[in-house]
Amino acid sequence: MAKKQTVRVTVNGRKREANVEPRTLLVHFIRDWLRLTGTHVGCDTSNCGACTVILDGKNVKSCTMFAAQADGSELLTVEGLIKDGQWHPLQEGFKQEHGLQCGFCTPGMLMSTYALLQRNPDPTEEEIRWGISGNLCRCTGYQNIVKAVQFAVGKMGKPKERPVEQGVAK
Repeated sequence: MAKKQTVRVTVNGRKREANVEPRTLLVHFIRDWLRLTGTHVGCDTSNCGACTVILDGKNVKSCTMFAAQADGSELLTVEGLIKDGQWHPLQEGFKQEHGLQCGFCTPGMLMSTYALLQRNPDPTEEEIRWGISGNLCRCTGYQNIVKAVQFAVGKMGKPKERPVEQGVAK
């Protein structure tokens, strides 16, 4: 029996910890230990992106890292997109624009596009397609996923220009 290791993370704004075997993958830690089953286990090889989560501000495929590697980190899962009972504009977009069919890829798509919008709040269609390129969908043909992200961008509003004072951007 392998010695267990304590993993402490902040998940969706809440501090959590568990004692796990060192070989426990982050995706299994999220699903089995934290009971957050929105993150899907797909291919176990990082090809499909169904297990995508945001770790310390970056989207990662949770099937390719150990839970111990996330110790001390901030983690956002698909469950964390809902704030005060309100869906995130991306979730609304996936519903309104029919961005899902079977739904298996949806959590990973939502997290990848969330990360994209954090980096680039007004992406072009090409940038959206590039942003989801690490996620596979076998049902939709991707067009409605792109529309869903565009819907969210419209709902969130374009970023405001930074004020300029005395010729210096702030």
